Amino acid sequence: MSENKGAEDPLLLRGASIIGARGVLSGGTLLIERGRIRRVSGPQESIPAHAGETIGLEGLTLYPGFIDIHIHGALGVDVNDADADGLGRVARFLAARGVTSWLPTLVPAPDEDYARAASAVEQLMREQETDTEARAAEEPGARALGLHYEGPFVSQHQCGALRTQFFRTYAGPHDLEALALVGRAGAVHMTTLAPEVEGGVELVRDLAARGWVVSIGHTRADAEVLERARAAGARHMTHFMNAMAPLHHRAPGPVGWGLLADDVSCDLIADGVHLDPLALRLAVRCKTPARVALISDAVAPAGLGDGAYRVWGETIRVEGGRTSNERGSIAGSVISMLDAVRLCLSLGIEPPDVARMAASVPARVLGIDADCGSIEVGKRADLVALDADGSVRLTLIGGRVAFRADST
Repeated sequence: MSENKGAEDPLLLRGASIIGARGVLSGGTLLIERGRIRRVSGPQESIPAHAGETIGLEGLTLYPGFIDIHIHGALGVDVNDADADGLGRVARFLAARGVTSWLPTLVPAPDEDYARAASAVEQLMREQETDTEARAAEEPGARALGLHYEGPFVSQHQCGALRTQFFRTYAGPHDLEALALVGRAGAVHMTTLAPEVEGGVELVRDLAARGWVVSIGHTRADAEVLERARAAGARHMTHFMNAMAPLHHRAPGPVGWGLLADDVSCDLIADGVHLDPLALRLAVRCKTPARVALISDAVAPAGLGDGAYRVWGETIRVEGGRTSNERGSIAGSVISMLDAVRLCLSLGIEPPDVARMAASVPARVLGIDADCGSIEVGKRADLVALDADGSVRLTLIGGRVAFRADST
């Protein structure tokens, strides 16, 4: 493990091409103090005398840290049954791949699994927020933001890899009691739901009133129901085009509606498996990068390579980067956000647009964009430096080194 400066120590990053909120600054310098971005300067501007440690990033591109709002696990750790230590291993794995924040994501399960998962996430968040001498000596993992429930209020007809025996309909606020909360200040709570399930639109309204982020997914809803869900507070769509009725010229469904809804964002699994690259480019072209978030939708086998694994009570096979369950369906991905970023760059999407999709839009969806998601003065110093091959050379989380390629 490398020697790690604390977030209180000034840090200067020099020489990178900085993907800022207003474009690319070549050969720029970035001053970090107390975990925040304090100054972004051009190559000809003077450097403060109190800059402290300097890290040279010549030849690298500096992005805002990636934010994964939909991830089920990695390294054999599944969010549904992990403890805080297991989640911490996932967090460190993500940091090495440029992810600085993540939203642990659950699949439909018994109530006791929800309660246990919420408790584990809460413990991890508490540990990550605790400033102790022992923790200051550690390289931090990606910051857990709260909890994402993928279901249980979703369509039986668009179940994907989710277990239908745990699906539910909605009869009123008492049905929300099973959705355990993460009891930390500022914790994000998000859910993916199908508005056409019994009570679905009322569910959107009740969750939005409680401050939840409501996303439409695993759905066959028609335009009329989708419009009612939007009016009730749903402003996002989960793994767009996957696990939803496909576009048809006489039944546009959620795909057609989503492409035209300018005040609704969507997220995409950019692994080359869930979406053909042409479909990915189509979605980005229609929605624009300002309304698209990249996600991994990674499951527990991510980072372990090909093989057979037990996930969600069944065998999931991974072959050549593609997952399949016992029914032959795709069962999540085994990519990281870094892989999604690389694919988008390989398709010719410009780095500032990729930065929007990997960081700025996810932050806005979760309502945390005033604090992070872009390289701007005053925001958290959550940053990742990539080389020309798309490999991570440096990750900073809150101004602290979380990963440095030359430390291994």
